[in-house]
Amino acid sequence: LADVHLYAPVPRPGKIIGVGRNYADHAKETGVAPFEKPRIIFKMPSSVVAPGAAVVRPAGVSKLDFESELAVVIGSLGRHIPPEQALMHVAGYTVLNDVSAREFQFDISPAQTTFAKSMDGFCPMGPWLVTRDEVPDPQALDVMCWLNGELMQHGHTSDMLFSVQTLVSYVSEFMTLEPGDVITTGTPAGIGAFRQPPVYLQPGDELRLEVTGVGSMTHAVA
Repeated sequence: LADVHLYAPVPRPGKIIGVGRNYADHAKETGVAPFEKPRIIFKMPSSVVAPGAAVVRPAGVSKLDFESELAVVIGSLGRHIPPEQALMHVAGYTVLNDVSAREFQFDISPAQTTFAKSMDGFCPMGPWLVTRDEVPDPQALDVMCWLNGELMQHGHTSDMLFSVQTLVSYVSEFMTLEPGDVITTGTPAGIGAFRQPPVYLQPGDELRLEVTGVGSMTHAVA
């Protein structure tokens, strides 16, 4: 690995489908009741960067935040997928940082959530794709994030309000899932915006994001 440069497992997904507040502990820290249906949001494919690439904080953004997530990569075409068949449509899993400019998400009305999450470089993905057979149960994984060596997030996918199986089936009821599409499944508690005081990313910061059984990805902020 020291002799190669890794690209994002899916450098330009057709769709990046996010799920808001999908962990019970994260919903609690934001002060909202758990959703009855998945809250779907989107990241633009042009936001994807390779593992290890520096995320450049845009001029005018001061509330840059991190979200360590398990990302699901779709492997086969599907529409109206029954829950019991949903995992058969998964190619594999990777780690994703749902970088967000919180001022565009929380400080203005109406909120511009997709814009807040889709700026250039706001989707580090990697370090690789782990195929579905290597992850027999996607609801049995730890999700973690370290900022400058300090553990900021440590959750477990069993805490998801909507499982991977449920999410794949639910999204496919409304849009066709295609090979290379990415469903990023939400983040556990501990993001910067809801800490007291808030912790936002600064140039020079180093992040490490890890999902057990999938991999560990590091990147800097510039």
